[in-house]
Amino acid sequence: MRGAVLLLAVLLAGCGSSRALRPNEGERLPVAPYGATATPTPDDLLTPNPQARPGRSDELLRNSEERRSDEFDLPPR
Repeated sequence: MRGAVLLLAVLLAGCGSSRALRPNEGERLPVAPYGATATPTPDDLLTPNPQARPGRSDELLRNSEERRSDEFDLPPR
């Protein structure tokens, strides 16, 4: 049992890659998207744009205010 767990851990550790991502030999990157001026690099493709990962627009700890009463917060029947 211990050997199987060790083998599984070694196999999972070998799944990661520490090299930079590149297209396979003889293949090219995808063509530039419609309207783009240049073909994006692999780093450009892996970096999410602000629309995909928006930043926070408020700081909850600095913006503490009393909550107004909630008329729909009723006890169960």
